[in-house]
Amino acid sequence: MVDFTLTDEQIALREMAHDFAEKEIRPVAWEFDKDGTWPAAILEKAWELGLMNSHIPEEYGGPGVSYLEGCLIEEELSWGCSGIATSIGANGLATAPLALAGSEELKAQYLGMLTEAPKFAAFCLTEPDAGSDVSGMRTTATRKGDKWVINGSKCFITNGGYADFFTVYAKTDKEKGHRGISAFIVPKDDTVTVDKKEDKLGQRASNTATITFNDTEIPLGNLIGEENKGFKIAMMTLDRTRPGVAAMATGIARAAFEFATSYSKERVQFGVPIAMHQGIQFMIADMATKVHLSRLAAWQSAVLLDQGKRNTIESSHAKRYAADSAMEVTTDAVQVYGGYGFIKDYPVEKLMRDAKIMQLYEGTSQIQRLVIARETLLPRRIEEPTAV
Repeated sequence: MVDFTLTDEQIALREMAHDFAEKEIRPVAWEFDKDGTWPAAILEKAWELGLMNSHIPEEYGGPGVSYLEGCLIEEELSWGCSGIATSIGANGLATAPLALAGSEELKAQYLGMLTEAPKFAAFCLTEPDAGSDVSGMRTTATRKGDKWVINGSKCFITNGGYADFFTVYAKTDKEKGHRGISAFIVPKDDTVTVDKKEDKLGQRASNTATITFNDTEIPLGNLIGEENKGFKIAMMTLDRTRPGVAAMATGIARAAFEFATSYSKERVQFGVPIAMHQGIQFMIADMATKVHLSRLAAWQSAVLLDQGKRNTIESSHAKRYAADSAMEVTTDAVQVYGGYGFIKDYPVEKLMRDAKIMQLYEGTSQIQRLVIARETLLPRRIEEPTAV
C-alpha cells in the first residue's frame, strides 16, 4: 500500500523546521533580501539545531535523515525564505558526490569537518561556457607527481564566497568530452580566489560567486571515485538533490498561496472581499492544486531514493513541475494583490523573484523535459544523459 502518512518523528522534525522558519527566518527575510547580506547568525543557529548537513550519516556526526525528511525541512525553510534556505542546504549538494563515491578517508575528513563546526562547502560544476552543456567544461585537473593541479573558473557557485572546501568537476581527459570529467575535493587556500559576488534578481540572501583555481594543488587521494567518472557522479548527485529543490519550490509556492489567500479575504472591491469573486476563487484553487501536487511529486521522488531505487525520471518530474508551478503561483499571487503586488512594501514580489531561479539551477526546466523525454521514449536505454 502506498502511504505518505508521516511518523510522529517526521511530524516533529517538520514542526521544528517550521518553527525555526517562522521565528528566525521569516521576520528578517525581507531585510536580507533588500540588503543582499550573508545571514551568518541564522546559519549558525540552523547548524546547532541540525537543520544544516541533514543528510550526513550519523557515523560522521550528522543527523542522517532520510531524503523524505530532507524534503520536509527544505519546504519549511523555503516557506520562510528560499534564499536563506539555499544557504543552509547548499552543503548537501556539495557533499552528495563525496557521500556517493568518496573514499572513507575523504568522508571522515570532510564530512566530519562540517559537523564539527558551522563550516561550508560549495558544488563547482557550472562554468561561463559550460552550463547545461557540461562537455564544454574548460577547468582542468592535471596529474603532476603525487598531486593534482586544478586550473579554471566556476560561476554561479552557491556559498562560494564562504566555502571552506569545494567539490570541483574538471577535465582529466580533454579529448573525451563529458566522459573525460573527474570530481575532486579542493580545500580553500591562497590559490583559490573569489572573483565576483553576483547581484541577483532573487534569493538575495544566498551567496553566489565566481571561483577561480590558479594552479591549485591537491593530493591524489582527493579524487572522488574513479578518474574520468565525474559526469556519472554528477548525474547521480542531481538525482538525489532534485527532490529537495522541488520541495524548496513547493515552500515558495505555499508561502505565496498563503499570502494571496489571506489578502483575498481582506481586500474589498465592489462591496465584498475579492475572495467572493469567482475569478479570484479559481486562481486560489489553481494555486492550491499546484502546491499540493508539487509536494506529492517531491515526496515520491525522495521516497524512491529512501527505498534504494532509481528516481531519475521522477526527480525530473518533481523538479520541473514544482519549479514551473512556483513561478506560476507567485505570479498569480502578485496578480491577486493587484497593483500592491508590484510594490516592495508587500511580500509577494520577493517570492516571485525568488521563484525564478527554481527553473534554472540544478538543471533548467528545459533540461528536465529533455531527461523526461529520453526516459519516456527510450526507457532503460539511457545510461548517461548528455546534459544537466
